[in-house]
Amino acid sequence: MKKYSLFIVCCLFISSGLMAQNRPAPAIRKNVPMDSILLSDPFILADAKAKLYYMTGTGGMLWKSKNLHFWDGPYTVVKTDSTSWMGPHPMIWAAELHPYKNKYYYFATFTNRAVKIDTVKGNIIERRASHLLVSDQPDGPYVPMKDSIYLPANKPTLDGTFWIDTDGKPYMVYCYEWLQNLNGTIEKIELKPDLSGSIGEGKVLFRASDAPWSREKDEQGNDRPNKVTDGPYLFRTATGRLGMIWTSWIYDVYAQGVAYSASGTLDGPWAQEKDPVTPPNYGHGMLFRSLDGKLLMSLHSHKKIGDRTVRVPHLFEVDLSGDKLIVGKPFIP
Repeated sequence: MKKYSLFIVCCLFISSGLMAQNRPAPAIRKNVPMDSILLSDPFILADAKAKLYYMTGTGGMLWKSKNLHFWDGPYTVVKTDSTSWMGPHPMIWAAELHPYKNKYYYFATFTNRAVKIDTVKGNIIERRASHLLVSDQPDGPYVPMKDSIYLPANKPTLDGTFWIDTDGKPYMVYCYEWLQNLNGTIEKIELKPDLSGSIGEGKVLFRASDAPWSREKDEQGNDRPNKVTDGPYLFRTATGRLGMIWTSWIYDVYAQGVAYSASGTLDGPWAQEKDPVTPPNYGHGMLFRSLDGKLLMSLHSHKKIGDRTVRVPHLFEVDLSGDKLIVGKPFIP
């Protein structure tokens, strides 16, 4: 990744990763068109019982919609423990909402900027980890289950997502950040049956350098695989094939690829597709079915507004009826 690309990404995270419990609740806006919302890492839960869509992402806020076009929000839905490792004002990135056993779980990345865990190649690495909160309702409030540490305190991890594997056990799939290991990985860790903590240690599924499509220049200008892993999300095709979308960069362009597991389980081995699965400048996707049954992908792109770069949510149609994920045309609600 070029230096200015990393600078843009860091600025975006800092500006959009709102501090939990650190500012007055924003004014709730009504009937906001989706293309007017600025949001990184958009994740949409379609709740058939409430007949509503819930959209979250980086920033720890929530939007609600009846039709995917007009949204109300942003609502504050997170209540963290100020005495935990997160500290009183954690940044919140890439939140996801997952229903499981009559409860709703909030998978997100929390960063305590006051705690430094390492310095690698001049980069100071802050305390950052994927973590879970719980609620009885999809719109929160989401609160801690226990003061549990899901992932090692000395490793920066992010973008945790949820998967039930063929063994029937729950897992968190997450990224171990390239800032420390210099070749980002996507890993899994088993979760307790009630998701209140993790079991054992994480296992590497694959590395950023495994992808043939991601590229960057090294310090001498030589071409090499990109080191970034970002935004994993699991799915199965109609034929039962296990796949994962995940995001990196092609030089300074955001890109999303797909990998498939030869065993049909998280343990892989994972084979990377040759080319990105979405158009340039789109990434950090997830899949959901609309309330009328249409399979969609939610993801974001980068957009220049004046002298700043922002992230904008989008929807694409998706086909999983065969052996591969096929991304179709943009979906306009």
